[in-house]
Amino acid sequence: MKTVHAILAASALLAVAPFASAASNCTIRLQGNDAMQFDQKAASVSASCPKITIELTHAGKMPVAAMGHNVVISQTADMAAITSAGMKAGAAGNYLPKGDPKVIAATALIGGGGHTSASFPGNKLKAGGDYSFFCSFPGHSALMKGKLTVTK
Repeated sequence: MKTVHAILAASALLAVAPFASAASNCTIRLQGNDAMQFDQKAASVSASCPKITIELTHAGKMPVAAMGHNVVISQTADMAAITSAGMKAGAAGNYLPKGDPKVIAATALIGGGGHTSASFPGNKLKAGGDYSFFCSFPGHSALMKGKLTVTK
């Protein structure tokens, strides 16, 4: 009888395993530092996520005015245009062009010791698309960027 229960329990775990992995693939967790680096150069999310969350922690100590970081998601081809327009928006606008449809999602700008998050509908990303994540603080996107892969 114990063997039957063990087999049933194992079968149940195997049945829900795909859902557990899909659920954990709906959050992008990044850490920035005072050396203008993210802790990852690539991230992935599932196209099946109803909502995707970006979590950013700034592990440095410098203030937002000197070494602010955010995370912006866009199509890779739009990254340069967003950073250029973001410089005009300035710090008050989080170095992001207000209402720009090229910005798929973005967190707030934070300084050392800070943490922020932002969520957006998962259907804004399509499997196989060419997406990047980057920091839009002036000059940071040259180093603080990575590839975002969207899986089925």
